[in-house]
Amino acid sequence: MSAAFGKCFDPAGTCYGVPTYPWRYAPDGLATRRQLRALGLRPGGQPIAAQVMRASRRSGGARVAYLYRVDLAKPVRPMTSRKWGALALAMLARRTCPCCRLDAGYVIPTSLGMCVTCAYPDQCAA
Repeated sequence: MSAAFGKCFDPAGTCYGVPTYPWRYAPDGLATRRQLRALGLRPGGQPIAAQVMRASRRSGGARVAYLYRVDLAKPVRPMTSRKWGALALAMLARRTCPCCRLDAGYVIPTSLGMCVTCAYPDQCAA
C-alpha cells in the first residue's frame, strides 16, 4: 500500500472526522454532487456522509470531494417558467455588445469587452 493511499484511507473517520476513502474506492450508495445531479437528484439538506481524497501534485496537499447518501437524496426541483425567462435574459445580456447594442449571436469575449466587429472595425470592413 502506498503512503498516499494509506493517508487517504480512514473508513472509521478518526483522522478527518468523516469516513475517508481513496479516489475511486468509495462504497456503493454514496455519490458526489455531480453524480447525484447526473441521476436527477440533489443532496436535499442531508449532512456529508463521507469524503474521497487524493493526493494533489500541484499544491502538495490533497483534493477532497464530499459524498452524500443516494437513498436520502431528493429529486431535483424542476425549472419554473420564471427561471427559464431569467436564464434567457442573462444569456441575451452576455450576447449583446455594449457598443453597438446588437445581439452578436455569440457570447461577447471578456478579453475584448465588445463584439469582434466593434473591436476591429477596419479588419471587418475589408
